[in-house]
Amino acid sequence: MQIRTLEAEELERIRDIDRSESIRVGYRQEGTELRETAVHWDDAGWVEGDGEHSFGQMIQGARELLELGGTAIGAFDGNRLAGIAIYRPRLTDSMAQFGLLHVSRQYRRQGIASALFDEVVRLAHDDSATQLYVSATPTASAVGFYRSRGFSPTATPHPELLAEEPDDIHMVRAL
Repeated sequence: MQIRTLEAEELERIRDIDRSESIRVGYRQEGTELRETAVHWDDAGWVEGDGEHSFGQMIQGARELLELGGTAIGAFDGNRLAGIAIYRPRLTDSMAQFGLLHVSRQYRRQGIASALFDEVVRLAHDDSATQLYVSATPTASAVGFYRSRGFSPTATPHPELLAEEPDDIHMVRAL
């Protein structure tokens, strides 16, 4: 697996990623507390077009993070994009953002998310950030991953990110 920076014109490669997942545990955030709930969310992955949950929407969101000074990092299996992370510096004066993380279904549980995470943390350290913020999908897999890497729910979510993703789990990790 090769980990490298993606250029903006390569963001179309997000189409390589199969983000489908059967989700049975979800979370709701109340301050710093997480409330676990049984769910039946079968996420078939992104759809074509530019609407909600589409490749177009995901690619546009990735472009916007890059326009804010972000860095896209890809994990490649040969020529295939197996995973992507986007790092955004300076969410605040001292806080960076882990803006995006997706690993294709067939590549999960192989250390790819961890390798992408490590690269984001390295970039944040290089930028002298003291905290890293993530707005995580409220699923057991996403929340569990971030919590295992030292993130904790924050009582003071970033106002813009909370408005954009009110159902997500907003967490912070000290660097």
